[in-house]
Amino acid sequence: MTKHRHQAAPTRASLYDDITNKIIGELEDGRLPWVQPWGTAAAKAPLAMPKNAATERQYSGINILILWGSVIEQGFSGQSWLTFRQALALGGSVRKGEHGTTVVYADRFVPDDEKKRAHETGEQARSIPFLKRFTVFNAAQCDGLPHDGAMATQPPLPGLIEPKVETLIKQTGIDFRVDGSRAFYAPAHDYVRVPPPQAYFEPINWHRTALHELGHATGHASRLNRDLSGSFGTKKYAFEELVAEISAAFCCASLGITPTVRHADYIGSWLEVLREDNRAIVRASSLASRAADYLLGFLPDKVAADDDRREAA
Repeated sequence: MTKHRHQAAPTRASLYDDITNKIIGELEDGRLPWVQPWGTAAAKAPLAMPKNAATERQYSGINILILWGSVIEQGFSGQSWLTFRQALALGGSVRKGEHGTTVVYADRFVPDDEKKRAHETGEQARSIPFLKRFTVFNAAQCDGLPHDGAMATQPPLPGLIEPKVETLIKQTGIDFRVDGSRAFYAPAHDYVRVPPPQAYFEPINWHRTALHELGHATGHASRLNRDLSGSFGTKKYAFEELVAEISAAFCCASLGITPTVRHADYIGSWLEVLREDNRAIVRASSLASRAADYLLGFLPDKVAADDDRREAA
């Protein structure tokens, strides 16, 4: 009688480990997973945020880093993704032999026992976080789709400061000062200071720095209320730098800005944080998505789109 071995379902801990170990490996190789070589021979896809081809919704958090990495590793020509069933629903199919990319979904649920306990005691039910993995395929791995899903972005307009970024800065209401020789955010006084664009060898790099510091500013108690108490050299400080760095990358991708500057000064401290906490990169990516969404929400076209959706609801 043949015995069949059933592979145990991956635990939440192993899923965090898988993601974290991959990011650690890339950092150890000197590559920042949120800074992709767009515009080089290695990158065939346009600079853009990954989207679901069926729903048009952007992916967020750690999934952005996972999908960007897959685009680069496999040389895909677009940033559009979908599940096997979504491909079929669109009239297409995943080509035989293609391997998908694993992304994750995070949420919370209340077990039945906890619901019963809460009902009996009159206390509020406690929810439990969970992480679930599922597989998506790039549109380039499919045949018969109504479009190839390659999301091209408009080239930036000429000038030292991109108009969209200039508008975003003004609309946020954040005290933003362009002067001095050092870029920083001062939490105690809630202002950002960035040197002028002409101080940069390539002025396009000014935008990444500006968005990085604005990312820090989103953490102020009057905005997204993150813990900004970490002093230089601490793990708290390194974690907040990670959030701001990834947030800036998400903003640049959304705006079609391709800087060349690399904020690699903190790789050592980031590795230390990730090795100690296998959930840190997932948490940092989630907070970075919230920060980027907060900032990009001030763009006039985003505000108008939100207003249109509210009116249609």
